[in-house]
Amino acid sequence: MNVMKALEAEQVKEGIENFRIGDTVKVHFKIIEGKTERVQVFEGIVIAMKRDGLRKTFTVRKISYGVGVERIFPLHSPKIAKIVRVREGRIRRAKLYYLRGRAGKAAKVQELIHRRREKVPETGTVEQPEEAAPATPEKT
Repeated sequence: MNVMKALEAEQVKEGIENFRIGDTVKVHFKIIEGKTERVQVFEGIVIAMKRDGLRKTFTVRKISYGVGVERIFPLHSPKIAKIVRVREGRIRRAKLYYLRGRAGKAAKVQELIHRRREKVPETGTVEQPEEAAPATPEKT
């Protein structure tokens, strides 16, 4: 078994998992047509991830001309040129198979928005801006 793990370890791509389920991704993969090789882009929502290690796969779903199209990609395949995350999805499920039965806006996933937090100075207290004194004419 150690021989198998050694073979798998050298074929695993490093730093490719920068997306999660619910994210909208563009998968650039190589297609060989005769003697020519070209890169085709498949953009859609990641609805599932399965397995682990070298055998890890992910499923991407998109709507093309009103028809749902799903494609399963091996994550560490040499045919995948790159994976670009377009949008980060806000989900609470491990698998998004329920999107198969939905159409239109109901099949969309909300975008995850990261909010900026107010920086607190090292003293541990938030400084309040000084209030401007009301402009009152002085009597002389």
